[in-house]
Amino acid sequence: HVQLVESGGGLVQAGGSLRLSCAASGRISGSNTMGWYRQAPGKQRELVAAATSGGTTYYGDSVKGRFTISRDNAKNTVYLQMSGLKTEDTAVYYCNLDRYILGSHWGQGTQVTVSS
Repeated sequence: HVQLVESGGGLVQAGGSLRLSCAASGRISGSNTMGWYRQAPGKQRELVAAATSGGTTYYGDSVKGRFTISRDNAKNTVYLQMSGLKTEDTAVYYCNLDRYILGSHWGQGTQVTVSS
């Protein structure tokens, strides 16, 4: 059974920074992609950033240059360093572990609120 535990959300002023962490536990082996998605009220869930176990990273257009994703494969943990936060970054951020044909798993979500 795979479990994802997220931490690091909270309230921050515009221009500030936050760091999210997501630790995966359980039977995790082989190639995978870990990433962050977000969903704001009334909007669809969207990709924020993702990182493959091989080291390739992907970013949503709206966060390029401001957010940085990294992962520690030994700890099955992915991090999202968010800088230059804007009010439009306010959303629930969800961690995702995609094990491809073995399935995809989601965390419970962590709220990020950016105040003006």
